Amino acid sequence: MNEPVTMPHDDEFDQIPEDHRSGYVAVVGRPNVGKSTLINQFMQEKIAIASPRPQTTRIRQLAIITEPGYQMVFVDTPGLIGKPRHKLDEFMKQTALETLSDADIVLWLVEATESPGGLERDIADQLKRLSLETKIVLVLNKIDLLDPITLPAKIEPYKTLLPDASWIAISALTGLNCEMLLTKLVEGLPLGPRYFPADQATDLFVRDIAGEMIREQIFVQLRDELPYGTAVQIDQFKEREEGAVYIQATIFVERDTHKKIIIGKKGEQMRQIGAEARKAIEQLVEGPVFLELWVKVEPKWRQNERQLKRFGYTKPGN
Repeated sequence: MNEPVTMPHDDEFDQIPEDHRSGYVAVVGRPNVGKSTLINQFMQEKIAIASPRPQTTRIRQLAIITEPGYQMVFVDTPGLIGKPRHKLDEFMKQTALETLSDADIVLWLVEATESPGGLERDIADQLKRLSLETKIVLVLNKIDLLDPITLPAKIEPYKTLLPDASWIAISALTGLNCEMLLTKLVEGLPLGPRYFPADQATDLFVRDIAGEMIREQIFVQLRDELPYGTAVQIDQFKEREEGAVYIQATIFVERDTHKKIIIGKKGEQMRQIGAEARKAIEQLVEGPVFLELWVKVEPKWRQNERQLKRFGYTKPGN
């Protein structure tokens, strides 16, 4: 059970044609533009966590689409931010920037409803420094929130930032133009081998995604009360004989006041977080889940490199 998430495939996937295409597509952009929502739209299942709150995504995650003629590896990254406030911010920003240099295609996702600001100009400058071999696709998201008449005026300022990039306008939430975008990306992939088994959907283990789903519910439910300094550690992940999965997890916070917020009056908030997280995890494992949550205070863990490593916020090989 605790293995990378897989998807069913047919025998035709075992035959790799000579003109097979493959490569890595880095999905970058500022926080809360819809990167994880787009990844899930492409995958047609929940692989990456998403919420209306900025910086929900903290780690680099692969989402792998394998078809008979190609294998596309999306790299979902933390949102690019301005000046880091602590070591966790430094880790997230470095993770996002390093992803760019390894990508065959960079998908720069922006919010069509907003005009570009200083952070977008900084991102455009970073992209201009990439190798000429790296293809860049500018993707304007959330056009479902716009009057179509206003779309050209919204697109032009972004095109000015990267005039050589190809572009497309989509809605990651509704799926509008996402098939067109996928086709554009496939056409941009270089010829190459298959890097992952045909049935592998992500590089994360099931227990890792379960921990992310718990953290997602903290973001979704607490909203304005949200303590950003939260981390989730899976302490136990066991498959029992009857097929049910038992999970024990600890939610770490930086302050006693944050602990009280997560627990809520008479434990009601904690029960709600657990109930919604359990539903999501049950869809992931396709079976019943028993979820036990605890909360522990770990002061200033976002500034502590040892704690960052403990919670999985390290680069591969560190």
